[in-house]
Amino acid sequence: MSRVNNFRACFIGWRSFVIGAALLAGAFVASCAQVYHHGYIVPEGALEQLPLGSSQDQVLIVLGTPSTVATISGEVFYYISQRAEQISFLPQKEVDRRVIAVYFDKSRRVQRLADYGLKDGKIFDYISRTTPSGGAEQNYLGLVFHIVKS
Repeated sequence: MSRVNNFRACFIGWRSFVIGAALLAGAFVASCAQVYHHGYIVPEGALEQLPLGSSQDQVLIVLGTPSTVATISGEVFYYISQRAEQISFLPQKEVDRRVIAVYFDKSRRVQRLADYGLKDGKIFDYISRTTPSGGAEQNYLGLVFHIVKS
């Protein structure tokens, strides 16, 4: 009888170990998040290389080809990027979207730089620390950030 009890105790101990190891491995895999970057990633210090008055060619050399170009009150280069995370087997979830906008005057010189993102659900310029006012620019950025106003 003692041999059966020893076997049963050993089996229960081994089974607890396997269940614990499986739970620990599952928690480890579930906590692993993969980060994905899509679109344009601004190189470190790139915006500092573009003072106001820089030429359009200089912008293309420093930042490269824009994601899109608009002609809203002059020419604007937009560099669009997003960052998404995926935890384990779950679908990717977008956690950040940024739009670098380079505004040019009529002589194709940099008039203004903007780094748009979402802050408290509103479009926010992280360079000037303001939210853009209404108009064509606001409508275009709303489309880029998928903001629908009712």
